Amino acid sequence: MIGREGQNYGAKEAAIACRDEGTVAMSDACTAGFALAEKGFADRIAREAAAAWEACGAFEWVALGYLGLSTTLIAVFAENLAHPVRLAGVQMFVTALILVLCRIAARVDARAAAGRDGTPSFWFWHFWRHWYPHLFFLFCFEELGRLIHLITPDWQDVKLIAADYWLTGVHPSVWLEQFATPARNEFMQFVYLTYFAYLLIVGGVLYYRRDWRAYWSVMTYSMAGYAIGYVIAILFPIESPWFSMAGAWHAPLQGGAMTATINFIEHYGRVRGAAFPSEHVAGATAALWGAWRHRRWLFWVMAPLVLCMCVSTVWGRYHYVVDVFAGIVTGTLGYVIGRRIMKVRGAVVTQS
Repeated sequence: MIGREGQNYGAKEAAIACRDEGTVAMSDACTAGFALAEKGFADRIAREAAAAWEACGAFEWVALGYLGLSTTLIAVFAENLAHPVRLAGVQMFVTALILVLCRIAARVDARAAAGRDGTPSFWFWHFWRHWYPHLFFLFCFEELGRLIHLITPDWQDVKLIAADYWLTGVHPSVWLEQFATPARNEFMQFVYLTYFAYLLIVGGVLYYRRDWRAYWSVMTYSMAGYAIGYVIAILFPIESPWFSMAGAWHAPLQGGAMTATINFIEHYGRVRGAAFPSEHVAGATAALWGAWRHRRWLFWVMAPLVLCMCVSTVWGRYHYVVDVFAGIVTGTLGYVIGRRIMKVRGAVVTQS
């Protein structure tokens, strides 16, 4: 009997040992499976990220480079911001959004090349792939208002006021008031508003003609010029005469519909700061260089308006004269740098 009980006990121990070994084996198998799944997921993310980066063109090189630099500055000077984590999070979200858009557009384009994609889907992603830069410019400019005192806490306008006086012998925006009439004001406000059309017109002509290399060249010139201007504005914050010299004029500028439109924009959409260099002038200069290189006839149409717009920035009390000169230099630098980057990276490859 004792022998039988011993046999039963030994059998139970063997069963328990087998069960434990099976459990351990199953656990090891599960762990290995999870590890393989995690590795597979990580590999897939890495492949998708690499593919997204490969789908980027010269424009994204500059745009993502600016986002990377500004995010780094936010991290370094976080104590000077009210919500640094939120700002950095927005930057990273926009970066991810750009990469996802580039990746999706590349995949749709590849399917279209293989004849497996419908025209509506292709053109939807094709349109946004090419036209999102305009929204990106707006995002960067609006965000600049939160970064303007990231490094330097005080406005530096007194230096530019002195520079303007040294150059001209007067305070230009105050001196110009003697020539103000409702008709002249209206014209100046009109040409000031034409700034918003330059890049759209040049880009629209090139997009319509399907000259993709020229299109992305102009976008890259503009992005490079804007990025230089944004960084300078962060390092050297200028408020603009509109604020720093308020009260120096006898009366506000009077006019018609254009003046009312500008006043509305200035009231609800103005970014306080970011006046040096003038991003209006920088963007217009980069677009003008793009027209000169890729559609010469368009350059001659735009040039007189751009010249008048440069004057209007001082007439309307938005910029100092040195802001205008700096904007011309910045836009030209954007053109020079953008051309070099286009030679290295090139345009977005498309099947259309």
